[in-house]
Amino acid sequence: MGVDCCGHGTAFEGMSADYKRRLWAVIAINAGMFLVEMSAGALAGSQALQADALDFFGDAATYGISLAVIGSALRVRAWAAFAKGVSLTLMALWVFGATAYHVLVLDVPRADVMGIVGVMALAANVASVLILVRYKDGDANVRSVWLCSRNDAIGNVAVMLAALGVWASATRWPDLIVAAVMAGLFLYSSVQIMRQSLRELRSERTGVLETAAR
Repeated sequence: MGVDCCGHGTAFEGMSADYKRRLWAVIAINAGMFLVEMSAGALAGSQALQADALDFFGDAATYGISLAVIGSALRVRAWAAFAKGVSLTLMALWVFGATAYHVLVLDVPRADVMGIVGVMALAANVASVLILVRYKDGDANVRSVWLCSRNDAIGNVAVMLAALGVWASATRWPDLIVAAVMAGLFLYSSVQIMRQSLRELRSERTGVLETAAR
């Protein structure tokens, strides 16, 4: 779905029954995988798995917010996207802090659990990406959904690489490095989302002022 989906040069706003059905599907996928990965992360002692589980939770919440504000005024949708960007930033800071703390923990994560759950999570995220790829462009609200789905797929490949690194090195450093990289990805995406939402807020304000001037 391109930006000019209506032929008027306006960004897609999510006003599609097909898009809403797809969002419900990925909400179910992400909520389920959050429960699986958080439990597996605790079992394996893996910070990377727990960071990825938080990403699943954040995505499920993001999709729910996106559904709730579809059809709302541009200002409402832009502020919703901005709030999602802030939540990604907070998640990134939590992962950075937890990773720094776990540097002091001597136990090595279980590479077998990391690998198995990483494959399950990758399959779930590839499914989500394929479900949403038609709607990867649009307003800040729609764009935030796509960025979160893309981040999940990238993150799961990284978790699998971390599992391989833990197995090969018998240390937890690959797990911690991947967790830190994922936190950086959260921050990068949050900046993209917040910048677009602020541009939309400025454009909406400009439109109101121009209308008032007439």
